[in-house]
Amino acid sequence: QVQLVESGGGLVQAGGSLRLSCAASGRTSSSYVMAWFRQAPGKEREFVAAISWSGGSTYYADSVKGRFAISRDSAKNTVYLQMNSLKPEDTAVYYCASDSGYLKGLAVSRHAYNYWGQGTQVTVSS
Repeated sequence: QVQLVESGGGLVQAGGSLRLSCAASGRTSSSYVMAWFRQAPGKEREFVAAISWSGGSTYYADSVKGRFAISRDSAKNTVYLQMNSLKPEDTAVYYCASDSGYLKGLAVSRHAYNYWGQGTQVTVSS
């Protein structure tokens, strides 16, 4: 059974930084796409960033481009989300997601991902 466990959320002032981590366990292959999504109160879950299995390809939502960076350490089965220049509108629960190894590219739809973490709260104060 694949498990994804996020960590690193918290409360930060606007303009600050946080780094989220997502540790994956329960599978022997690292050939899968990883992504971060977020969900603010009363809103739908939205795509934030995705990274290919090799780490060579990344894709970002326009709202975070230039401020956030996704990376992965395949040896540790861990994906990271470095968040800089945080804004109050970045406040949300952040979820890590993974596909089953069948995606041919980086998907932005939540329905493309099969496994999800429990989420970590990020709160940015103004």
